Amino acid sequence: MSHSLRAFICSIAATLAIGAFSASPVQAQVLINGAGATFPAPIYQKWFSDYRNVNSNVQINYQAIGSGGGIRQISEGTVDFGASDGPMTDEQLKEYQSKQGHSILHFPTVLGAAVPTYNVPGVASNLNFTPEVLAGIFLGKITKWNDQAIQKVNAGAKLPDTEIVVVHRSDGSGTTYCWTDYLSKLSPEWAKQVGRNTSVKWPTGLGAKGNDGVTGLVKQTAGAIGYVELIYAEKNHLPAGAVRNRAGQFVKANLASVSAAAAGAAQNMPDDFRVSITDAPGKEAYPISTFTWLLIPQHFADATKRDNIKRLLKWALTDGQSSVESLQYARLPKQVQAKELQAISKIN
Repeated sequence: MSHSLRAFICSIAATLAIGAFSASPVQAQVLINGAGATFPAPIYQKWFSDYRNVNSNVQINYQAIGSGGGIRQISEGTVDFGASDGPMTDEQLKEYQSKQGHSILHFPTVLGAAVPTYNVPGVASNLNFTPEVLAGIFLGKITKWNDQAIQKVNAGAKLPDTEIVVVHRSDGSGTTYCWTDYLSKLSPEWAKQVGRNTSVKWPTGLGAKGNDGVTGLVKQTAGAIGYVELIYAEKNHLPAGAVRNRAGQFVKANLASVSAAAAGAAQNMPDDFRVSITDAPGKEAYPISTFTWLLIPQHFADATKRDNIKRLLKWALTDGQSSVESLQYARLPKQVQAKELQAISKIN
């Protein structure tokens, strides 16, 4: 090889080496894992997809396994955040704190509604339900669709002599917590016999997993009634019944009626954000409304993950709110939003 050719090759090699060392480093991907409630899953899936456009280095993996699973996994430390439609109990928080030395913080993200959805042959109109009727059906005491108690509040409907098939959640569920919290407030018999929790011992009915599972079983079962988050009934073209509220009005779940239920809570929101808004006062309030929460550890050993979760949370509480109404969730009240943005600083 000639001296000039050798020199040329060495020059090229040196140039490539310099380029390799001077190239900008590729920023590492940050993977954030979460699990929990199916109730807010449609909006979370949209948020976490949209957030990739804001920060392409963050990938968020969310498994909609039910609120009970979300509480369990965040308590066991197998995910970076949990999600639940029912706040963690004092006992659950105390147990976590005794093991980890810090607490789990609750951040409300949106508001939604648990609605009675049904499949009654020959009935196309929306039905009205009183708390007494709902408790009676789910206790197994009202067993026919033409029962006098149902007929009384649906005078114009031709209700069939059809057996009622109750469908409920089989997994631990914040939707169940919201539903049973409401029934416990309005029915002393329910409160004594069943109570409120993410999982309860059902007096009657068939179990299905997730809001999707309950919706699917109601849709394919003549005479069925179940409870789901509003968007699931709408997606599956199933009716969502109107429920009598504390003011004596039959109210359907929608953005306005859910927001009306939250109005009172916003004025007196506790510092830990754990609050129930079922059976809220107000003529226009839908009575089976709820916040849904992200459950976030107060302390992270991984500073990069901590900072990215804080940025994600701030985005969800601000820019993310602009997309919630398209999926039939209600925005956070301004007072709650402002208080949460301050509380983000508690994550360390």
